[in-house]
Amino acid sequence: MKSRIYQKYVDNVRPEMLKSRGYKNLHQVPKLEKIVINMGVSASLEKGAIDDAVRDLTHITGRKPIVTKSRTSIANFKLREGQVVGCCVTLRRDVMYEFFDRLVAAALPRVRDFRGVSVRSFDGRGNYSLGVSDQTIFPEIEMDKIKRQQGMDITIVTTASSDEEARQLLKLMGMPFVEGK
Repeated sequence: MKSRIYQKYVDNVRPEMLKSRGYKNLHQVPKLEKIVINMGVSASLEKGAIDDAVRDLTHITGRKPIVTKSRTSIANFKLREGQVVGCCVTLRRDVMYEFFDRLVAAALPRVRDFRGVSVRSFDGRGNYSLGVSDQTIFPEIEMDKIKRQQGMDITIVTTASSDEEARQLLKLMGMPFVEGK
């Protein structure tokens, strides 16, 4: 069974974009390609910090993240080559739509003083990046087991060729953008 947000895309979003943008082919309509979640962990923290980040990201996404290591040494940051700097997960297909649904419906409204996400975070190629400062906005995380607050970067990659198409796609799928003045 397909997720609720995928059914919304097929039933409502795709026909709306076909009509409003004047696409001649169904395959020209932009869609979500993947979602990449990245947690950076400071190299100066204790050894358990990366294990906590991996555990939290596993609970949030349902997938085991890969541990990322530094490629070069940077003396000013006290960083050595091969040192662990974070973890990341790439979500595709059904898991991606489920995560997007939980992000929009459950996690983002739990942010304190939430008024919407910025419309200026597009990269010029139809991809949207979002920074979350605390992992506890996700309902899967148990507050009692948190040792430190950990932020994450969420990048939503679309097949849209421009920011306007991607903005319309995400808006129709339920992304709560800040209303312009």
